[in-house]
Amino acid sequence: MSHYVIFGKDDCPHTKKARADFKRKCRPFLYVNVDKDPKALERMLEYSNGKYVVPVIVDVDEGNVEIGYTD
Repeated sequence: MSHYVIFGKDDCPHTKKARADFKRKCRPFLYVNVDKDPKALERMLEYSNGKYVVPVIVDVDEGNVEIGYTD
């Protein structure tokens, strides 16, 4: 089973939906609030090729990156 990092913001509805869906589906994830962690924001921008769009969801095991969330 893959492990994920969700980079997002607390007030973003897409971030909230991604987190809720991951919890409901019992997918393990770490949530990182980029508003509160400048280094995490830098990491997120590396994954998103400089695009400031949240959430950015990283599959740590597979290396896949999803920018935005519409599931």
